[in-house]
Amino acid sequence: MRNTKQNIEDIKANGYNIDFGTVFNNAFENYKKIALQGGVAVLIIVILMCILCGLIAVGAVGMALTTNSLSQFRVENLSIMWLVPYIIVIILVTAIASPINAGLIKMAKCAAKAEAFSVGTAFDYYRGSYFKEIVMAAIIISLFSSMFSVGLQWLGFQLLGFVLSLSVSVLTFLTIPLIIFGNLKAMEAIEGSIIIVSKQFFILLALMIVSAFFMMLGLFGFCIGIFFTVPFMYSMYYSVYTEIMGDETPATLSEELASEENQSEFNE
Repeated sequence: MRNTKQNIEDIKANGYNIDFGTVFNNAFENYKKIALQGGVAVLIIVILMCILCGLIAVGAVGMALTTNSLSQFRVENLSIMWLVPYIIVIILVTAIASPINAGLIKMAKCAAKAEAFSVGTAFDYYRGSYFKEIVMAAIIISLFSSMFSVGLQWLGFQLLGFVLSLSVSVLTFLTIPLIIFGNLKAMEAIEGSIIIVSKQFFILLALMIVSAFFMMLGLFGFCIGIFFTVPFMYSMYYSVYTEIMGDETPATLSEELASEENQSEFNE
């Protein structure tokens, strides 16, 4: 079996084709299998993250919350003294939440493979060997994105900051699948995602935009419905990954070496 790095090198040299309709249909069919459990997981996650962000905000800003309403919060109004902690908070929250993104993508894989999964699957990657790489990748991406996009917003270039943030998000959205399914390290997965996405950037951007609009439909279900449409995005991530890279998880390096040694012994 070809490993992930070989597939990425082939894509870098020759590109690939991807069909918008096929990917969307596969994502939608798979989404229907994870909508309920995924929605409950997202709801739990949002509640926990709101509590966490509230504690961080109170601890970091303190009494400033009483003089500046959160509804009037603007990045460009922050002083340098508050801009740096704001960026740090973004990075920390993103890093803490990143294993959940991996868990929801795993949920989509389990559904596609007819494997058992539950709400708890969303939290699977808070343990195990992939945790470090997932968090490290999230920190690297968030550090780059927030420093430049927030910096541009702070300087008054809100639109440019938004475009940069969106571009980084799209270019790196395959990072987590490349870690958990492709067995890549954090930097390898980020580089691989950028190579893969850049080859079909506009088609993949269109898929992400359509997915975002689909998610927003949940707002019409008394707003709470959005929790049950969010899993569609993770189903889309998995559908895109398998369409490009295939649905077989390559062996880890240690497994490949062991296989080669066994084959060598057999030949002898």
